Order: sequence, then structure tokens, then C-alpha cells
Amino acid sequence: MARKPARADTANEPFPARSPGRAKVELEFEDQSLLGPLFGQFDANLVQVENRLGVFIAARGNRIQIEGTDDAVARARDVLTSMYDRLATGQDLDAGAVESLIMMSNEPTLEGIITGTADAPPVMIRTRRKTIVPRSAGQIPYMRQLAANDIIFALGPAGTGKTYLAVAQAVSQLITGSVQRLILSRPAVEAGEKLGFLPGDMKEKVDPYLRPLYDALYDCMPPEQVERHIASGVIEVAPIAFMRGRTLADSFIILDEAQNTTREQMKMFLTRFGQNSRMVVCGDPRQVDIPGGDRMSGLADAVEKLEGVEGIAVSRFTAADVVRHPIVGRIVEAYEGPAE
Repeated sequence: MARKPARADTANEPFPARSPGRAKVELEFEDQSLLGPLFGQFDANLVQVENRLGVFIAARGNRIQIEGTDDAVARARDVLTSMYDRLATGQDLDAGAVESLIMMSNEPTLEGIITGTADAPPVMIRTRRKTIVPRSAGQIPYMRQLAANDIIFALGPAGTGKTYLAVAQAVSQLITGSVQRLILSRPAVEAGEKLGFLPGDMKEKVDPYLRPLYDALYDCMPPEQVERHIASGVIEVAPIAFMRGRTLADSFIILDEAQNTTREQMKMFLTRFGQNSRMVVCGDPRQVDIPGGDRMSGLADAVEKLEGVEGIAVSRFTAADVVRHPIVGRIVEAYEGPAE
């Protein structure tokens, strides 16, 4: 359904008459200062909702009327309400966030997830720089697990938010003082190419492998605070080989690209777990780059052995949970096929 990029605000004009056989609902928003970012530049956000859900949206002042099939109108109403709630609580609203709310609008508890209910608090992570809410259906149970379980395995393709949400939860717990350190690690294995010997000291050698973790950190904390915590040792970034012989207490520990660990490395890493700690192990079982090709991934072995153990949770993502550009999800499906 095409729509003109912008429409004049005609608050005194009546809404169009209802078409036969179609549902219609009207929303009214109290804070008119939020209408600009809610509608988007040239009504881009309304256009996105219209085109994705097959509805017609008419705006008059602070009132919006939605017309379409019963299901589409209900979904569009929930999406627009959630968009407004995000803005009202100071969260960003971009095209990616709108797309994620549209994707989640099939969830019967979407409104409760974003705003909270009498029985459950809202699912969100608060950091210094932003408040993060679920952007796919798969992120909802994962974010709950991050807040409740001791060890979490997060499995799925790139772009599903596994590592980003783990880092955000770690930063949140560091801010509140429930942990004293953040320890970020991953195996130093190239993804199908040989980089040769890298110059510099140990930090300069391992930084290229750990760049995604740094990116997530800088998105959740001011850069100067990240650098200060790294210098003081509050945030430690190191390859998995440096974990041997340690006990990691009062820490939030994240292992990224865990599919590239051997069984021996994974056992060693998991047994570093200390008092008052939390551990998140992220990886994509379909993207194993262990040299030799005949060694079983430590991630797959650990999930097989530990799933169902008390205090351990497993969260599985699919291409439907990709929160980058929608085409990334389609690329994942084309290469790997639907998840089993």
C-alpha cells in the first residue's frame, strides 16, 4: 500500500468515512510534543506501519485513525501505542525500532512486555546511555533469563542481539553494584582467513578479535568511562586462553563466538564461575571456524550436556529474530535454511 510521504495536518476536518467490511479504531495521544518523532520525518513511521501491516492511517492533530482488517488494525494500534510509550519513557525511535515493534506485534503480550503489568515488570535494561527493550520475540525470554539465571547459553545467527544484550545487562549490573567487574572474552580464531602475526603488545593483538564487544560497551557507556574502567581493571577484555587457573567471583562474564571453543576450552571456561557471578555464553553453532574441521565445538557439547541443569538457561534465536536491516534475516535464511 503506497502512501504520500507527508500530509497536511487538518485537525478540524472529519476522518474519512468507514469503508464497508473493514475495521476502524481511533487513538488519541496526550503529549503533542511527541507527535513529531512518533510520526517521523515526512510521516515516515506512519508510512512504515501502513506498508508493513496493510492498513490506512489518517492523522488529525493528536488523533490517529487506523482502518483495515480486524487483525491488521489491532496490530497497528498496539504498534503505535508502543511507539508512543517508548518516546514517553525517553527511548529512541528509529526505523529499526519501528520494524522490531511491528515484528513483535504478533505477540499477545506486546503491550505488557513494553509497559509492564500487575504481575510482571517491563522487560528492559537500563544503562548510562539508553534504556533497551526487546526488539524481537526471541529477545523477550532471553532478557528475562539474563536477569534471573546464573549461566545463559545464547545460540543463533549474527544480528539477533545475543552479545549486545549480554553486554547491556552486564553494564546495568555494574552500574547498580550487583557485580564488581565485567569480563569479556572470546577465542582468538579467524573466521576463515589467516591474518598472520599481528604487531603490538598483547592488548593490541587481541583487540581486533574483541571489537564487537567494545562496540557494545561504547553504546551503553560513555567512552571515557569505558576507558577508565578498562585502565583500572573493572572491565577486562581478554582471550579465553587467559582464563585458565582463575576463579571469577563478583563478575559478569561474557564469552562471545563460543562456537569456536574446543570442548576442553569450554569446560575450562565454565568452571571459572565464582560466587555472586553471572556468565553468558554466546555463539552460532552453524558458524564453526575451529582449525582442523574435525573437532566438536565446545558450545554444542556444553549445551548437550548442560541443558536442563538448574541455574542454566538456553536461549535459541532464529533468522526471524535478526534486528539489523530486514534483509540480513533473509540472507541468513537463504544461506542456512529455516531453523530446525
